[in-house]
Amino acid sequence: MTASTNPYTDPTARRAFLGREARLRQLPPTERDFVRLGEMPDLNRWLEQIRATGGCAEPVYLAGHTVTVDPDTGEVLRHYSTATEPGGRLAVRCRNRRASRCAPCSREHSGDTFHLVRSGLVGGKGVPETVRTHPRLFVTLTAPSFGPVHRAGDCHPARRRRCEHGGQHGCGRAHLDADPLVGQPLCADCYDYPGHILWNAMAPALWKAFRDNLYHHLAARLAVRRSEVRKLVRVSAAKVAEYQKRGAVHFHAVVRLDGPDGPSAPPAPGVTGDLLLEAVRTAAAAVALPGPDSTAYSGGRLSFGPQLDVHTLINGGGGHISDDAVAAYVAKYTSKSVEAAGAVDRRIESLAEIQALRVSQHVRALITTAWHLGGLPELQRLRLRAWAHMLGYRGHCLTKTRDYSTTYGQLRAARAEHARGLYVGWDDETVVEGAWRFAGTGHTSAEALIAAGIADDLATNREIVRAEQAGERP
Repeated sequence: MTASTNPYTDPTARRAFLGREARLRQLPPTERDFVRLGEMPDLNRWLEQIRATGGCAEPVYLAGHTVTVDPDTGEVLRHYSTATEPGGRLAVRCRNRRASRCAPCSREHSGDTFHLVRSGLVGGKGVPETVRTHPRLFVTLTAPSFGPVHRAGDCHPARRRRCEHGGQHGCGRAHLDADPLVGQPLCADCYDYPGHILWNAMAPALWKAFRDNLYHHLAARLAVRRSEVRKLVRVSAAKVAEYQKRGAVHFHAVVRLDGPDGPSAPPAPGVTGDLLLEAVRTAAAAVALPGPDSTAYSGGRLSFGPQLDVHTLINGGGGHISDDAVAAYVAKYTSKSVEAAGAVDRRIESLAEIQALRVSQHVRALITTAWHLGGLPELQRLRLRAWAHMLGYRGHCLTKTRDYSTTYGQLRAARAEHARGLYVGWDDETVVEGAWRFAGTGHTSAEALIAAGIADDLATNREIVRAEQAGERP
């Protein structure tokens, strides 16, 4: 800036500067933010960072440095510092699995889930390919009924008789999947809201009881003691939680039988897919846990619903459902959460906040019930208020047994190792030292629009490549 253009010393420059500032103040906030971005001297580098995150909707910014050193010679092979980056910081992915929060990171997480589940079905990622010859099932475990709800397709037949609250016992209409009535109770006063919330809260314990029960039922079919069955077989499984329209959780699971030493060995002779199928059916039906000891719940024992869907996965793809289809199906649900039931993906802080939510009356009743139950001393251990927005469910979206397959951490490490291998002179023997600190998160309004555009462009490019590989017209 020269003396003749300095707004502090030159009257003409000062008037031009003040006029520009006045015009900027008249612009909407997002447009002012676009002007700020356009004037950034390192805008292109910031755009490179956002592209590298895939257009992440909520990036995490870090500040720091790394030094890569040859351990034998002490030579510095590479030095990186955020001091020269825009704002002195580097954007990295938020890694949120939920598509409602960040679609680009959700897609990457779903991709990792696909490979995690698939490797447990067909091998790879450190799992021997012989696992595809082991007995394998795709199982869906559902919640019981808490009261009749509207359902897609032909709903409950219309009846003249009404419930004690004056509500109809039947609907008689056909509903499309997108109909907002689907999942709503026929009579909200008849619906067992406490039972619904407490079942969701206890669902992880029910899954564990099912896995334990499965060993017991396998032992009975193999005519061995329960203490000896693990010397013959090992149950490996991966399951994902999905919300139904009514707000109840159900589980999709891959169940595989290995030998006693894990996936490297087949199960004992005589352990077949049919034996596993029957054991799964009886084990799921036999699960029954005592309900919480509370005056708010009088439903007795908790169990799975009568609807049990089981598919045998046949080596070579001769079954009704393929291994890749199962992996894709499970991966799809890791990007979804309670919003699939019409609820919210953030924690609730007060009853007043619940009343202000833009949700259906059914979902509001579920969240309110969770909030009230969470205030009871005997139910404090369930932490229902902290998980009211999840309709009481407090388990992980996806869980697996240790020996089922690889882990998310190993998949991310492999991706990072691949990225490091792109640098010349970087191998497994190099030493990386660094120091990092948190420097912020998220986008401004204009940055968010640009990131969303980048994410859309990348998605379009992927679709074009997919269509070309499939021989289709993009």
